[in-house]
Amino acid sequence: MLQRPLAIALLFSAFAFPAEAAKTSLVVGMAIEPPGLDPTIAAPVAIREVTWVNLYEGLVRIDRDGRIRPLLAKSWEVSPDGKTYTFHLQGGVKFHDGTTFDASDVKFAFDRARAPNSTNAQKQIFAPIETIETPDPLTVRISLTEPSGNFLYYLGWGDAVIVAPESAETNRATPVGTGPFRFKSWIRGDRVEFVRNPDYWQSGKVKLESVTFRFINDPQAQVAAVRAGDVDAFPNLGAPELFAEIKKDPRFTAVAGNTEGEIVAGMNNARKPFDDVRVRRALMHAVDRKALVEGAYSGFGQPIGSHFSPNHPAFVDLTGVIPYDPAKAKALLEQAGHGNGLSITIKTPQMAYASRSAELLSAMFAEVGVDLKIIPTEFPAKWIEEVFRNKDYDMTIVAHAEPLDIDIYARDNYYFNYRNEKFKSVLAEAARTTDDKARYAKYEEAQRILAEDVPALFLFQLPKLGVWNAKLRGLWENTPIPSNDVTEVYWTD
Repeated sequence: MLQRPLAIALLFSAFAFPAEAAKTSLVVGMAIEPPGLDPTIAAPVAIREVTWVNLYEGLVRIDRDGRIRPLLAKSWEVSPDGKTYTFHLQGGVKFHDGTTFDASDVKFAFDRARAPNSTNAQKQIFAPIETIETPDPLTVRISLTEPSGNFLYYLGWGDAVIVAPESAETNRATPVGTGPFRFKSWIRGDRVEFVRNPDYWQSGKVKLESVTFRFINDPQAQVAAVRAGDVDAFPNLGAPELFAEIKKDPRFTAVAGNTEGEIVAGMNNARKPFDDVRVRRALMHAVDRKALVEGAYSGFGQPIGSHFSPNHPAFVDLTGVIPYDPAKAKALLEQAGHGNGLSITIKTPQMAYASRSAELLSAMFAEVGVDLKIIPTEFPAKWIEEVFRNKDYDMTIVAHAEPLDIDIYARDNYYFNYRNEKFKSVLAEAARTTDDKARYAKYEEAQRILAEDVPALFLFQLPKLGVWNAKLRGLWENTPIPSNDVTEVYWTD
């Protein structure tokens, strides 16, 4: 039995030093810093990874399982002919600057996104829109020129978030949305900081009081920052060779999930020798996808034979259409007039998966008489300018992270410079097909066209190697849409 003075002392100690409260701050690590903070005017995925649903919101959202959920629109109806969508909006919603959200903001945001001078990276989302009506402040009626099987799904993307006319022009540097976090600061080259929005329309939903996104490109530095506790989570770790080791450490949760990112080695189809399908097929035959995945990502990642996510129900494994076959590669190069060798270049962003894949491709190409010179190219700024906009390149390599983005090969001005009228026709039919089974059949046909025509070398699906503090809950294990959604994240004691 405790002596009385000791018992009193212990009782006093319990009251004087209460249990430590759970943390309410979060530091998230990212490899790439976004060039701006408005996802409606620029393409880089890093913009959405920072801002989507954390700061900006759309009429609907995509959840962690890839399902469409209500957000700023609490409900909607679709007309029997599939051409009219009537959205009923949430009331009492305000932007971070105190202005009121209503139907006029939806009309402004979508009219801005579909305007001729718009720089929205996904203008095809808004292409079917014929008219936008606002019969009252909480109702939006959108009429399409033809049915669109994916229209509602597209409205859940970061490119379709709602911005207000009062702040649209300055959102790139000082973003204003309706989301649960407000912008605090941006220290270029280092971090972006958000704080909880005290006036958020979903009161009590968010547990965190502050979120910091830190930008660390070097994979070894990423691991060091996680181990030192300088970052609490790295949702997409760039050091797959260290992932298994971290997974053994009880201080961390380590999850190998999936993404929508197809890693492809794009070719400039308008530039010789890539205007010759025999050359494109030869280069594809030269690639050992399994060895590439092992060497570039320590065996994580699924080989792909076309540009389509294995997560989608319409996916078809087409890796066997143009399999690894160096002898066939040499024969095709001979037929195309390159039997004595071929020299080409590849502009490679600094992401670890890109540089490692390029080095392996260089070695594989050398086996069939192709000299591949690697040109490191800073991403996103220099790569966007040289490759994406000016199309000044032979080959490049990048992960296309947007879901259901097979349509990029149907865009005349896209950086592949690929033209295939049959493919465009099939994609157009898929887009206006509202029956899932029929639309999936069209997607299968489109996948096969790309697998055979090889406008890019289809390599593998980028995995999501997530590592975070074991006391964290609510982070996404998979990435059905580019995001670092922290709206449900909290710390356990």
